[in-house]
Amino acid sequence: MEKIDSLIGQCAGADVVVLPELANSGYNFTSKEQARESSEEVGKGPFSEFLLSKCRQYGFHLVAGINERDGDSLYNSSILVSSDGIIGKYRKMHLFWNEPDFYQSGNLGLPIFDLGFCKLGMLICFDWIHPEVWRIMAMKGADLICHPSNLVLPGLCQKAIPVHAMMNRIYVITANRVGAEGDKTFTGMSVIADPKGDVIHQASQSEEEAGIVDLDVTLARDKMMTPLNHLFDDRRPEEYALLCEKK
Repeated sequence: MEKIDSLIGQCAGADVVVLPELANSGYNFTSKEQARESSEEVGKGPFSEFLLSKCRQYGFHLVAGINERDGDSLYNSSILVSSDGIIGKYRKMHLFWNEPDFYQSGNLGLPIFDLGFCKLGMLICFDWIHPEVWRIMAMKGADLICHPSNLVLPGLCQKAIPVHAMMNRIYVITANRVGAEGDKTFTGMSVIADPKGDVIHQASQSEEEAGIVDLDVTLARDKMMTPLNHLFDDRRPEEYALLCEKK
């Protein structure tokens, strides 16, 4: 929380601020007990209260990864917070590497939150490799997908994010971690991409930093690829049945 507090003042004036995955706990757990000790119930722990205080101080919305405890279960989650409290949460669907040793798979679907100035969805880290979830959220009306991450596969996600943004004509903010924890080294290079697939902000590979960009949500709501081709209307879902089969 001290680390976040030292950077978050640079975000004054923003509407939405995005923090990395598991921002309250770290990532590279050595045991289920360690993961549980650093978890908290959403809205009832010190990290939730800290985020709420920052939203009230600066008047923005915060998206942050959180090690969520719900009864006997743990979830790798992301929460959306405003000055009024917790707006909603998403639980990571696609768990990476040994995450199933600690976490249950997400069970809240793919919610979209209407903030008035934009419609926002959340994904987490390894969700990046599954194009289905990006398309579903875009079809549900997302203008912006916030993507807290602790990426360790060098460069792969950072290449894919502009493509997801372009293929769905949305904005994407991937907030990634830098540095190392145990035997895991995080790849940094947080990225913001626009509906044209252009990278409009790229952070460094190794330094902690904050960056602010302007997003024009009207671009994300224009799904016409040409005067005669609509991104969603041209789909052929009757031919996509294989996507619904579990291999």
